[in-house]
Parts: sequence; C-alpha cells; structure tokens
Amino acid sequence: MEALEKEEMLNLAEEAVKAALKKGATEAEAYIYEGQTTEIGIERGQITNTNRLIDSGLGVRLSVNKSIGFSYTNMLESKEAIEKTITGALNASKAIAPDQDWTSLPEPKPYAAVKEIFDPQISELHPEDLVKIASLMLEAAANTDKRVFPIEGSAGAAVISTALANSNGVSSFQKGTIIECSLATIAKDGNAVTPVCFEFNAERSYAIKPEWVGQESARRAISTLKTKRIKTKNAKLILTQFALQSLVEFTLKPAVKADNVQRNQSAFKGKIGEQVASDRITIYDDGLLLGGLRTWPFDGEGIPHQKTKIIEKGVLKNFLHDHYTAKKEGQESTGNASRVGYLSTPQIEPTNLHLMPGNQTPDQIIDEVTDGLIVFHLQGAHSSNPLSGDFSVVATPAWQIKKGEIANATRGVMLAGNIFEVLKSITGIANNERKLGYLVAPWVIVENLKVIGK
Repeated sequence: MEALEKEEMLNLAEEAVKAALKKGATEAEAYIYEGQTTEIGIERGQITNTNRLIDSGLGVRLSVNKSIGFSYTNMLESKEAIEKTITGALNASKAIAPDQDWTSLPEPKPYAAVKEIFDPQISELHPEDLVKIASLMLEAAANTDKRVFPIEGSAGAAVISTALANSNGVSSFQKGTIIECSLATIAKDGNAVTPVCFEFNAERSYAIKPEWVGQESARRAISTLKTKRIKTKNAKLILTQFALQSLVEFTLKPAVKADNVQRNQSAFKGKIGEQVASDRITIYDDGLLLGGLRTWPFDGEGIPHQKTKIIEKGVLKNFLHDHYTAKKEGQESTGNASRVGYLSTPQIEPTNLHLMPGNQTPDQIIDEVTDGLIVFHLQGAHSSNPLSGDFSVVATPAWQIKKGEIANATRGVMLAGNIFEVLKSITGIANNERKLGYLVAPWVIVENLKVIGK
C-alpha cells in the first residue's frame, strides 16, 4: 500500500479508539506502524539479492474494567478488518482476569524537540544507491588485503512512521529514517583460517562510512591470522563496544528494567542509592540523544522520551519504567515503553543506553595495559545468568597486549566473571564512544578478570 501521511494515520488511530469505546471498552489505544525497508544482501563476496519490504498495521490495546485485551491487523484499508481487530481485543479482555494494578492509559504531555531523526535523502534512496554502498564495502575489503574473503553483509535503509492515539487525549505522530551497512570477513593464508570478523555502521542521517566498514573488517581479519595461546590467569582487559554490548544485553539491561525489579528478578532490587559500579561509571538512558539510533519524540505509549540517570558515579539512581510499572509505585514513566511494530503490546526497553565517555584516547587506554587482552567480540553471552550476573564466554577475536602494545591475536580464550563485579572493576574509560543499537559506549578497562587459556 502507499505510504500513509501523518493526518491519515492519526485519523485512522483516533477513529479506532472511538470505535472501541463505542463497542464497550473502558479505555482504548490504537497504535499504527508503517515501515519501508530496502536491503541489499551480500553472500560469499557477492551482492546476491535485493529485498524491499513494506509492512504496516494497527495494534489495539484496550481495557474493560481493568481487564486488558490486545489484537492487531495488517489490513489497514479494510474497515471490516479493523472492526474485527477491535472485537478481538474486547474478546481477549473478557478472557483475562482484572489487573488490580492497572490504573489507566497515559495522558498527553508535551514532547521535546528532537533533531536529526529523519533524513529525506535516505527516504529517497533507490536500490542501486544501496548497491553502490555494498560495492564500496567489498572493494575496500579487497583492496586492504587479497587474503580477505567477505562472508556476508548488507546495506539497508528504512523509513519508519508511527501514529498513536488513546482515549485520554494522546494523539501523536513521528517519522524517522535509518541507514546501515555491515560486513563479516575471514582471512585465509595457506592452511590458516581466521575466525569471522565483523564491523558495521548505522546512522539516522545519510552519513555512513562503507569504506571504513570494509577496511576495518578486513584489517581485523588479517590481524588474526597468526595466533598464540595464552595461559589461564587473572588479567586486565579492554572491552570494546561489541564485547560490552554482549554482556550488557543479558545482565545489566534486565537488572535496570522496572518490571523485572517488581517481579524480584533483578539483582538491583532495593539498591537505589547504593554504589553498584566504579565511581567512574555514569550511565543515562537518553531517548533524546542527538543522532541516537533509538531517538524519538515519544515511546510506544505516547509518553515523551527523556534523559534518565541510571547510574551516576557508580551509584544506582533509577530504573526504566513504562506507564504501568511507574503507576504501581506512584511514579512517572521514564518513557521506556517499546514496541516491535504493531504486533505487540509495549515492553520496557532502553532507548539509547549511554555510558559516558572518559577523556583518554584508545592509544592511551592500550598504553595502560602491561599484560592483558583487548576483546572485540564475545560468544555465548546469552547463557549468562541475569539474576546473579555470572557469565562464561568465548573471546573471539581478541588480542594480547604486552607493555602497552597490541602484540598478537589469541585463540581458545574464555572469560569468566560477573557483570556486577565488572562494573565495579572498571578503571579506565576511553573517549571513542560509538552507537551499537541501544548501547552508546566507549572502550573500558576492566581489572582482574579471569582469562581461561591453555
């Protein structure tokens, strides 16, 4: 279907709310999503396919005397389908016991001005433009070293629009763009084959660097051709953003979500005001971050995005809330209700989880390590224990650092530890922050982490 304009999407959402109330809902919310995505695929060093997807739909959430129902449809042009969706949500509410903690849907609040979330140049890109981006990556990798073989990758762009209305007067629309490119490579030299090395770049405006992605993924692969084993020991490590994100995803992120706290599934429950990390650590959730990949005016319930202090100089300050969890505690939502398109009810997720950078360059950070590792990627972080924070992961690729210099790649290395102890053991923070999905962070130095080698 053709792209829906702002007024059309808002009118459709508002009409769905009115229809739900007319059918007997106590209160109602309509969320409309439209995403247009184009992606160029790379496999085995070749551009192989072009995928273009337009997905749009309506999700209806409503309450009937504190019983919550939800239903959705992807047939926005059919009044009959929308009516069935509303009826489906009403029927779902009748099958669910009342939730006595439910208060209401949110009421309207003013939104902050948000810049650089929509770039018309991205919205006007054609597949051949993305083919050029993919080609630039491949050429840069090939020109770096002939021993490099691209395994897979992509170049993609998306335009996303959402409209939300509820029976308390919220009526909001937002539109944004994103563009990305990524490349995974290996290197071969004789019988030596490296692990897969990956790099990517994503931006809200048309400012990506495909040549850099190609060069970095190739350079990293070449540097892992010659490896050495290391002995088991406790060592000083540099965690790059990719490695840090893997650990945060399955440990720290669940710990700061208010729904987990309220279900006694967070290691941080009852620790507001306590020291939970090194005093060097300050972390915000910033839904208004300039250029942030998850920056928007409002969240999945129409609540304004904001900047929320999570940890300040190591002290736990706040949890991430949606409207429901906030009202259970007599607080205001932090604007962290997130949706996967129109297919789901809101779930608490970070916007841009921002670990504030230090003032040291990457070279200065490396110079601080006499005998340790720099780790770019981790495997197995999904098996971490979110309650205890314990993890045991494979570090690949990783490089040994000796006397402030990157000496050689390693192989067969595992790391074992606890994320909450890692947070307390961070002694250095670089100034090279970058955006990886919801995480915005620099490199960090961690003291005394167990490295399991031969």
